[in-house]
Amino acid sequence: MAQEAILEKVKGEVHMSKSFDFMCSQLRNGRYRVKIERFTEPRTLSQNALMWLWFTCIEQETGTDKQDVHDYYCNLFLRRASYIKGKETVIAGSTSKLNTVQMTDFLNKVQADAAAELGITLPLPADRYYNEFINEYQDRR
Repeated sequence: MAQEAILEKVKGEVHMSKSFDFMCSQLRNGRYRVKIERFTEPRTLSQNALMWLWFTCIEQETGTDKQDVHDYYCNLFLRRASYIKGKETVIAGSTSKLNTVQMTDFLNKVQADAAAELGITLPLPADRYYNEFINEYQDRR
């Protein structure tokens, strides 16, 4: 049975959500690997909302259904190779499985591609005309 805890270092002090000794006491005899990796949050609702607002804009400007736009960009930027029954298969990943860092990277790639390939500027919330952009495309989602 795998054990997992959240470790946080604040101002030089380490805090754990569970006692390391307790977690070890729950393991069967044997050899184990301890791996510490940076904790990342899943994509945020605001990132998801921004993505669909952008896809609505692309839909309105190109006539391509926003779900197709979503699938296109997932296929373009989230592709990975997988082996099924011993054969290599290419699979398009899903944005629902991305963390905040990965989602930011995905959105940056979508924004750059839309500008370069479609001539469409997709603003970020901090951009000057973002509120006007929301007013133009939000009601159409």
